[in-house]
Amino acid sequence: MLQVFNTMTREKEPFKSMTPNLVNMYVCGPTVYNYIHIGNGRSAVAFDTIRRYLEYKGYTVNYVSNFTDVDDKMINQAKKDHVTVMELGNKYIQAFKEDTAALNIKPATTNPRATEHIPEIITFIQDLIEKGYAYEVEGDVYYRTRKFKPYGELSGQNIDELEAGASQHTADEETARKEDPIDFALWKGAKADEISWESPWGQGRPGWHIECSVMSTELLGNTFDIHGGGEDLEFPHHENEIAQSEAKTGQKFVNYWLHNGFVTVGDDNEKMSKSLGNFVTVHEIIKTVDPQVLRFFLSTTQYRRPVQYTQDNLEDASRNLAKLKTAVNNVSYRLSDAETGSDPKTDQEVRQVMADFTDAMDDDFNVQNGITQVYELARLGNIYAERPVVFYDTLQFILKTLSQLLLIFGIELKAETEINDDTIEALIQERIDARQSRNYERSDEIREQLKNQGIILEDTPQGTRWRRVTK
Repeated sequence: MLQVFNTMTREKEPFKSMTPNLVNMYVCGPTVYNYIHIGNGRSAVAFDTIRRYLEYKGYTVNYVSNFTDVDDKMINQAKKDHVTVMELGNKYIQAFKEDTAALNIKPATTNPRATEHIPEIITFIQDLIEKGYAYEVEGDVYYRTRKFKPYGELSGQNIDELEAGASQHTADEETARKEDPIDFALWKGAKADEISWESPWGQGRPGWHIECSVMSTELLGNTFDIHGGGEDLEFPHHENEIAQSEAKTGQKFVNYWLHNGFVTVGDDNEKMSKSLGNFVTVHEIIKTVDPQVLRFFLSTTQYRRPVQYTQDNLEDASRNLAKLKTAVNNVSYRLSDAETGSDPKTDQEVRQVMADFTDAMDDDFNVQNGITQVYELARLGNIYAERPVVFYDTLQFILKTLSQLLLIFGIELKAETEINDDTIEALIQERIDARQSRNYERSDEIREQLKNQGIILEDTPQGTRWRRVTK
């Protein structure tokens, strides 16, 4: 049975969706004022991988991920770029779609935009005011945080400590208007020349937190299965979403809270973020790095763990992906001379790998143990492809299973009909380097890899030569 780590309880819990065979899932998307960086991409990849595994398990996933297309960052960037907030949002939403497509991230079932839900946001806020959870001051509307008794449970925050921290900023003009320093904005009165909408409190725009409460409940209902996002969103964003939503509906907001770890950079493993200026955008990196390698790098670390972004780690991912491609090629190459039928013993070994893979992934989407089983399947395929006699149905079973399991990681590999000369030369050079470093296991592996694809190596005093053989 699938177990997931619920941030709310800090425990792994058996997963059970509210509706059999259907998962309603909301994942916080980007604020679209710039290209997404690797950290944003990691979150998108992590939850796409989770979605794909749920689908592999037989669920239909109603996957909603929003675009925050109006907030302070949007307004400030639009002014710098001399464009409207809407123009800025349109530009970077399109860039997000292109960059995530390059990483083979499935499009969301729905991508709501905050600006498309202004009437619903206003109605939501009015309900909170009527229930006594919100109040208006000079065109701004604030949430009475202290009135929501469970506040802080998700992130483990103590409300008295929050008050002490907030009191250090009492000179702030906005804080001075609040009933309590820890109250947060639901609606912000418009400043001169800012994007705004008419509301019962005058011209203004929504606060950040209210957007997700409205869009998620509008599209998924008052209570839904999974809410995901980066661990930096636990507080205050997700904490505030819970307070808003449960105060309005009187119902539990989310059954399972899932949060992904950061991407870190540098010797100090510092979190990658735009605010720290240490980020690399997906848009730029995929100009020089195979997007499939980047996807493989990001998707093969368990979602709650941090991912260290280094050139060495990218190269490791590239090498491991190349080995999987080789296995696909080796198995595919033998289809042309395979006997009719199947090999029951090998088929059973494949089924065991599938079972072990499921056991690994059922443990809170443990992709690191899961990918180990994929490597085991590739090894099994390579060994089987070297046999003098192979069976067609078994080869196809290996290929189909490799394809199914790799697709969960967002990887689609197709067999090369014929290995090209550049690839052969690169492998020969790798073999030479391996022999010089006394890595004879890798040297032999490359020779067998090429042999399985019809390439014969001949070591001569003048160097290594190669030739193709035909069946």
